[in-house]
Amino acid sequence: MKRIIVMSAACLVFAIAACKVEKPGEVESAFVKSVKKTITIGGKDLKNPVAFSDEAVKTGGGHFQHHCQICHGLDGHATGVPFAAQMDPPVPDLSDPDVQGYTDGQIKWIMENGIAPSGMPSFKGILDDDEMWDIVHYIRHLPPKGSLGAPDVYNEEKEEHEKMQMGGKPGEKSAKPEKKDAHQHGSEHKH
Repeated sequence: MKRIIVMSAACLVFAIAACKVEKPGEVESAFVKSVKKTITIGGKDLKNPVAFSDEAVKTGGGHFQHHCQICHGLDGHATGVPFAAQMDPPVPDLSDPDVQGYTDGQIKWIMENGIAPSGMPSFKGILDDDEMWDIVHYIRHLPPKGSLGAPDVYNEEKEEHEKMQMGGKPGEKSAKPEKKDAHQHGSEHKH
C-alpha cells in the first residue's frame, strides 16, 4: 500500500513538473513580434495627416498625460507605474525599438482598437483622430526616462500611506494645494 502511495505521489510530482510553463525562447519571441507587426496590428499603410510641429507634440503630450499616463507614466517609459512590470505582458516602454518600429498608422491603430488581452484599451470614441495622431507625434518624441517623475496618482497614494504611518487619517486633507487639470477637449469629445 505504501508503495502505491509513493508511486502515485511521484507520478503527481512528475506530472506537475512536466506542465511547467517557461518564458518563450528568442526564436518564438521573434516570430510572435513579426506576426504582430505584419499581420495582427492594422494601419501599417496609414500616414499621419497631422503635420509634425512642436505644437503637435505638446498637444499630443497633453492628451497622453490625460489618457495614457496611468499605465505608461508621464514620460512614456512607465516611470513610477508600480504595476507596469507585473502586467502580462508588461507595460512597454514606448521608446523601446519594438514600439518605435511600428509605423505611425500602426501606433494610431493600437490606440484606436486596443490590444486584447494585453490591457491596452481602445480609445475609439474617447479620442478623435487628430488627438490620436498628435499622441503619435508625442510617442515619437518622448522626454528622457524619469524626467517627468511619477504620475501624481501614485505619489498621492505614497503620501497617503506615509501620512497614515505618521498617525493621520485616511482621506484627511493635506496643506498641499491641488493642481488643476489643464487638459481640454472639443465639445464633441466626451469621457
